[in-house]
Amino acid sequence: MDGQGIPQPVFSRQFGQGDRQVLALHCTLGHSGAWRGLAAQFEDAATFTGFDMLGHGRSPDWDGRGDPQDRITEIAETFLTDRMDVIGHSFGATVALRLAVAHPDRVRSLTLVEPVYFCFAAQDDPEALATHDKDALVFSEQLDRGDYEAGTRLFNEMWGGAGVSWADMPEPARAGMIRSIRFVHACSTPLYDDPAGIMQPGRLDRATMPALLLRGTESHPVTKAINDAIARRLPDARDVVIEGAGHMLPITHPAEVAAPLRALFDRAGE
Repeated sequence: MDGQGIPQPVFSRQFGQGDRQVLALHCTLGHSGAWRGLAAQFEDAATFTGFDMLGHGRSPDWDGRGDPQDRITEIAETFLTDRMDVIGHSFGATVALRLAVAHPDRVRSLTLVEPVYFCFAAQDDPEALATHDKDALVFSEQLDRGDYEAGTRLFNEMWGGAGVSWADMPEPARAGMIRSIRFVHACSTPLYDDPAGIMQPGRLDRATMPALLLRGTESHPVTKAINDAIARRLPDARDVVIEGAGHMLPITHPAEVAAPLRALFDRAGE
């Protein structure tokens, strides 16, 4: 499927055939196929729609115009129909939060899986953010040198915990991640400086739908700081921690993620 009506058409796909419509937004260095396992947990109860972000999967490279988070949000809006459950993972979760604030009438429920909205940690837990930034130097210094393969491997080691190791990953998957790694630096400004103004007083009050924040016990500590900060600001949010999971929990722990997601769908209604 190709998304139309946007400056750069993207590849999209669907999983399941259920009446409940779910829009799922993948993480940086991932692609829409990452939702296959979670969607399978819902059998015929829901239809998951996902698209490959620019520079990822089967979508074209980002053309460098505008703010990358703005661009991905605009693309996501073309897939957002009335009364959808919106799920986002990592960078995709930052886009999901923006959708919920901009279109509360169209988002039935909101699920944020370890959103990397570092500006929330900067305000609420600067120590956790400082630790993250220090740890991130191991890959960001490689990217600054132009060694994208080493930078991607080290990024994957930091954020791919409990997932497939770099050495065990098929070559096409490694090549796809190396292609996407430039997106990490490009997205630094929207994630740290919040040019979209998502943290402005009262902005998150608009997202009145039932919300769920998920993280794994093995993830970087900054994810707890961010999840806690967002949960405090949303009108109707519940925070769930998945034991033994790392940052890639929608892929590595689909059954454990599906359980609180079903409860959220029940809260949100039809």
